Amino acid sequence: MTPNDNRWALVTGGSSGIGRCYAEQLAEMGYNIITVSNNQEQNQEVAEQIKRTSAVRVVALYKDLSDPKSAEELHEYCTNEGLEVEVLINNAGILLFDILDRTSDKTINTAIGLHVHTPTLLCKLFGRDMCRRGRGHILIMSSATVRLAYPTIAVYNATKSYLRNFAASLWFELRHHGVSVTTVYPGAIDTPLYSLEDKYRRPLRALGVMMAPEKLARKALRRMFRRRKNYTPGLFTKIVVRIAPIIPDRVILWVMRHPKLRHLF
Repeated sequence: MTPNDNRWALVTGGSSGIGRCYAEQLAEMGYNIITVSNNQEQNQEVAEQIKRTSAVRVVALYKDLSDPKSAEELHEYCTNEGLEVEVLINNAGILLFDILDRTSDKTINTAIGLHVHTPTLLCKLFGRDMCRRGRGHILIMSSATVRLAYPTIAVYNATKSYLRNFAASLWFELRHHGVSVTTVYPGAIDTPLYSLEDKYRRPLRALGVMMAPEKLARKALRRMFRRRKNYTPGLFTKIVVRIAPIIPDRVILWVMRHPKLRHLF
């Protein structure tokens, strides 16, 4: 691919973690980058870093993607600027671990906006453009937790499960128009979302319990460009998502009654 042509990749949540890795690696492939985040300072830093290391154009957009109007505003901006988005990375999200009663209404609405409303409209608007051009790639970040309907992850699990089913249906709708849809189901990824000290991160990564975000992004993009439908990264995560669903409910209830955990519920 020739750098600086009019092929663009749009990455939501591109200012840090996995999203930043997606933006940097797509830039290395020659795609111009639109990175979208609600952290304006970090987003601009990422844009400047990519410009220094890759011969591509970069647009850093500040946007609260939980806002119901954000998808239409992003699409309108790209249309007005003549930016043809060939790769759409739906990565923005928040990690929620708490029982529903302690989860604020604002946090719930943010999760629904980031994981349900905005990705749906982004896929509709940019997917329609891709179908008209006869080419394009959409990547949707779901989660391995879609197979783990357990306490403390009710909202996170439900919204990520929506993405799983939505993407599976969209795969059928778009594939005959030359547009691929790839859904990624990561487990624990070593990003700032996990507030762990280095002494814990290093052994977890060595054991394969956690994966480096750079590695995840590289493998996920490879499968996206191969037009794979699904990708679950890491042997440990693959094992967990097969074992966890067959654990009887009574085992989970027993764990919840453990004296050291009872206060959490």
